[in-house]
Amino acid sequence: MPNFCAAPNCTRKSTQSDLAFFRFPRDPARCQRWVENCRRADLEDKTPDQLNKHYRLCAKHFETSMICRSSPYRTVLRDNAVPTIFDLTSHLNKPHSRYRKRIKELSEDEIRTLKQQKIDEAFEQQQGTQECNESNAQNAVSEEGGQGQEEEAVPLTLEERENKDYLKSLFEILILMGKQNIPLDGHTVDELPEGIFASDNFQALLEYRINSGDEVLRKRFEMTAVNVEYCSKTQQKQMLEICENCVREETLREIRDSHFFSIVTDDVVDIAGEEHLPVLVRFVDDSHNLREEFIGFLPYEADPEMLAVKFHATITEKWGLNMEYCRGQAYIVSSGFASKMKVVATRLLEKYPQAVYTLCSSCALNVWLAKSVPVVGVSIALGTMEEVCRLFNQSPQLLVELDNTISALFQDNEEKGNELKQICRSQWTGRHDTFEVLVDLMQALVLCLDAVSSDTTVRWNNFIAGRAFVLSSALTDFDFIVTIVIMKNLLSFTRAFGRNLQGQTSDVFFAAGSLTAVLHSLNEVMEHIEVYHEFWFEEATNLATKLDVQIKLPGKFRRAQQGDFDPDITSENYYKEILSVPTLEHIIQELKDIFSEQHLKALKCLSLVPSVMGQLKFNTSEEHHADMFKNDLPNPDTLSAELHCWRIKWKHRGKDIELPATIYEALHLPDIKFFPNVYALLKVLCILPLMKVENEKYGIGRKRLKAYLKNTLTEHRSSNLALLNINFDIKHDLDLMVDTYIKLYPDKVEFHQDGIPPNSSEVTENA
Repeated sequence: MPNFCAAPNCTRKSTQSDLAFFRFPRDPARCQRWVENCRRADLEDKTPDQLNKHYRLCAKHFETSMICRSSPYRTVLRDNAVPTIFDLTSHLNKPHSRYRKRIKELSEDEIRTLKQQKIDEAFEQQQGTQECNESNAQNAVSEEGGQGQEEEAVPLTLEERENKDYLKSLFEILILMGKQNIPLDGHTVDELPEGIFASDNFQALLEYRINSGDEVLRKRFEMTAVNVEYCSKTQQKQMLEICENCVREETLREIRDSHFFSIVTDDVVDIAGEEHLPVLVRFVDDSHNLREEFIGFLPYEADPEMLAVKFHATITEKWGLNMEYCRGQAYIVSSGFASKMKVVATRLLEKYPQAVYTLCSSCALNVWLAKSVPVVGVSIALGTMEEVCRLFNQSPQLLVELDNTISALFQDNEEKGNELKQICRSQWTGRHDTFEVLVDLMQALVLCLDAVSSDTTVRWNNFIAGRAFVLSSALTDFDFIVTIVIMKNLLSFTRAFGRNLQGQTSDVFFAAGSLTAVLHSLNEVMEHIEVYHEFWFEEATNLATKLDVQIKLPGKFRRAQQGDFDPDITSENYYKEILSVPTLEHIIQELKDIFSEQHLKALKCLSLVPSVMGQLKFNTSEEHHADMFKNDLPNPDTLSAELHCWRIKWKHRGKDIELPATIYEALHLPDIKFFPNVYALLKVLCILPLMKVENEKYGIGRKRLKAYLKNTLTEHRSSNLALLNINFDIKHDLDLMVDTYIKLYPDKVEFHQDGIPPNSSEVTENA
């Protein structure tokens, strides 16, 4: 949500300006001076806390001497900063304007008082300047080089100003490339005839800007050879890292202000040939909105212990987040990486017990459980399912062919056939009942793929025909058929439970209470696994017979046995020991791990949501479950009394007042500020990865990440440009980027009179 400047006649807001915006100070005396200088009568009756929370002034209203850098990525005000630059007259030209901020008319006495204050301030400032000059003069005598003088007091030379303008132009080009998803590299050497030079995309945009009238760049490069790189790869990388850090810092600042957050990672992705882990953070912003923002990629490590160490170091040291405020962690990864990410979760839990390990709302429970099963056959089956879904979604003609096949097979049950046709046009591999859908579609998929691969009319291209043949062979493997049938039956016990976890707040609350029953059912299956497995294996053999697939032991198992093959080993017993038993044991243990005692306590606090209270007849006892968040509350001693008032408020509400059904609605209640402990509890519960983002526009970080990965070739991906592209709407400070670059790389920004770029030692010629 943008910040609007509170100054009269100022229409700037954060989304349309690169300026910094500053909160009103909490100090009463200093805050009063800000209000007086603003000349807004409607602000006078507000407390410093209210002004600090809801009002901002942009940097245009402060003298430059009042603004400084507290770090390479942050702009702050000096402790004694007071706004003094205001436009108090332009509204007179628009006397009928409805939206102008009210400007207080001052009496003569008030005007005299203000004038005297300004005279006093000017005198004090002049005295301070004189004292500073005297001190500096003494230091210059006693110390060589005038070490005591401040950097800001030295005016920039013409060369330094030109150099800054030059760097600013380079940063503008890089930011544009990131926002528009333009890769740095252009044509590769292999694509060009011998002896032909072609600039990369960065240099091409730089040349275009020069030709469009950028005098700073023209002066810099007018004498440079056309076949020389204007900016080396090393310098581009350095500047991109600064862009990335500055943009990320804007989000990190909001997270730190919010205090509490949760960490969510997505599936491992390939960035320019290296595996990376996308990291997203959940937090509640100043406007009480739950947001899930992408903050960067983390290089993936094969060793889980090393990955855990680097994961922790990146979050705490590089990104500056305090893990003591982390209240949840969730990892969405493919089957091959699940066990490693669980090690990361375990190590973080050992250090930070309140960083609860949970499921993520964007992933169905059954899919998450299937991906975490440490059985090779299940991993292969999941990969095959993704390949099949991807192939059909890539070709509308293939979907039409599949529709025709489904219609022919389900002539006696058109309703079921139409339902399956609709499912095929979605990402059905992410559904709670994905294995059930696949079993229903198996015959149609095999017949369709066989028809495509054996077609003689040249209707399909070689790629589609080849993939159809390969996938048909994979689907008609008996090992695959047994796997999907057993997974379908095992996950049927958690299907309703998982669906409720992705439902409304009340569904999540009651689902948490049903976990005991789910575990009881699974343990009962384990006790009678022979009986259950017999039925499952019979279902698999019936499906194999329908598809004309031979029932046999896997070839890899027979080859491994060689001459020691035991004739008493049957296919049924083999799959019971290799698949059914270990998978069931894993599902039971995984449910216990992700729904720990702490996690269940947190979910039971969802009875704070008024609609859940109403369903429980307002007979709730959140006090017993809120102990784990005691240190997160502003006034823990008054929690019991406050919860009683909260229940009474909703129990005796007016007839026309509806009970808020979600945490989002409860956080946006006008009087929530009168229940500070309830607000703090709801805020922490809201960021748990299991809770879904109610307002979709605040959960676009993951969607933008998926879009970037889908629309960008692997070799063109860049972790720096990805962050700029995904967070394209975050404001950026070009001056800060330039100053940071000059501080970090002073040897690369020296101005050269001959016009050659300052990084000439790194220039490469391609003539």
